[in-house]
Amino acid sequence: MANPGTEMTIVYDGECPFCRNYVRLMALRKAVGAVDLVDARSGAPAARRLVDLGYDLNEGMAAIYGGTVYYGSDAVVLISTLSRERGAAARFLAALLRDPARAKLLYPAMKLGRRVVLRLLGRSEIALERSA
Repeated sequence: MANPGTEMTIVYDGECPFCRNYVRLMALRKAVGAVDLVDARSGAPAARRLVDLGYDLNEGMAAIYGGTVYYGSDAVVLISTLSRERGAAARFLAALLRDPARAKLLYPAMKLGRRVVLRLLGRSEIALERSA
C-alpha cells in the first residue's frame, strides 16, 4: 500500500494542528528511512485505499509499515515506538504513547481534542467516502 521505496506511510489529518505537529515531532526518518506523510484530505491514493478498506480517517490516523496497517491508537504506539525524538516535548509524547494500554486510554481524548480544535478553526471533518 505504501509508495515504492517508501518504508512507512502515515495518513493523518493535515488540517489538524495536533496531528500535523505530532507526525512532524516524531523523527521517524532516522529510524525507518523513507516516510511518506499523506494528508488524508488530499484524496491521495493511500488515503483512498484506506477508506475503501473500511478505515474511517475521522476516527483515527493510520500508519502503514511492513505491509501492515496500524490504525488509531495502534498507529500512535507504532510511531512513538519507532521515533527518534527531538526535544523535550517529543520525548514526553513518545514516552506517553509507547504503552499500548495508555495509548488506548488516551486516544479517545485525543480524537475529541481534534474535533474541538477543528470546529474552533472552522474546519470540516475529512470528506473521503468509499468508492462505489
